[in-house]
Amino acid sequence: MDHPVIAGVEDPADAADAADAVDWAADEAGLRGARLHLVHAWLWEPHQAPASLDAQAARRAGEEALDVLAQRVRDRHPELEVASGVVDASPRDALVALSAAGQLLVLGPRGSGGFRGLLVGSTALHATAHAACPVVVYRAAQPAPGADGGPRGGVVVGVHGREPSDGVLSFAFETARRRLLPLRAVHAWSFPLVLGAGHALPPVYEESHVAGEEDRLLAEVLAGWRAKYPEVPVTEDVVRSGPARRLVDLSQEQQLVVVGRHGEPRGAFGRLGSVSQAVVQHAHCPVAVVPAD
Repeated sequence: MDHPVIAGVEDPADAADAADAVDWAADEAGLRGARLHLVHAWLWEPHQAPASLDAQAARRAGEEALDVLAQRVRDRHPELEVASGVVDASPRDALVALSAAGQLLVLGPRGSGGFRGLLVGSTALHATAHAACPVVVYRAAQPAPGADGGPRGGVVVGVHGREPSDGVLSFAFETARRRLLPLRAVHAWSFPLVLGAGHALPPVYEESHVAGEEDRLLAEVLAGWRAKYPEVPVTEDVVRSGPARRLVDLSQEQQLVVVGRHGEPRGAFGRLGSVSQAVVQHAHCPVAVVPAD
């Protein structure tokens, strides 16, 4: 497959921060049979480097550190084609431009200028809102071991029961299949409000009836996908809750959360809607944001 998996490396010299995300991207590239492209986008700003370093020396230092990460990947995946390079552009612009030719973009959570206490940096948020391909914001998952001693959890995907996205579901099922993981499909619902004169009035509903209809809705959405991926164990999770809250809670025991990108282009973060933004910012494991169909 010609389109590479792209790993954006914010600070290649900070190996402790960069290595885990690069390792995840390398594993994914190997599973996809794709090339891996490591990129560090950088614009010279003198206040970001020691006074003894000029622009060329700082750039060379970045290239050398990126080469070390690339060699780490080659040692772990000798069969994998790996390229690396420094791009003279802002990280936001470079990553969005590169995403047009990539099949997946993988980023660490800290963006340009991010600090260690920051949940998700501005570069990662911008990329998830504007990239042409799916974006994985990598945050190390630490679920407790399963009964067999291996990692617990699997892939969890947020499903809009009335407007399901084939792209989101395809990404989730394919990832679960490649990684031999179970899939949990989450459909969150709430009672709608009836608008009265100047007030929002909660109508009278029979909760069991509404819940049963929501169960049926998700089952219908998943029926074709179950048939297409019979090897993927699927759990249906229909819950009366806010979708972001449920997905963030589940992320504590999962290896990947998959959400769609359905926001308005002129919103605060482009097409990154409120649910996806909340999950990216607060999840405890990697999050994949998939562009809308």
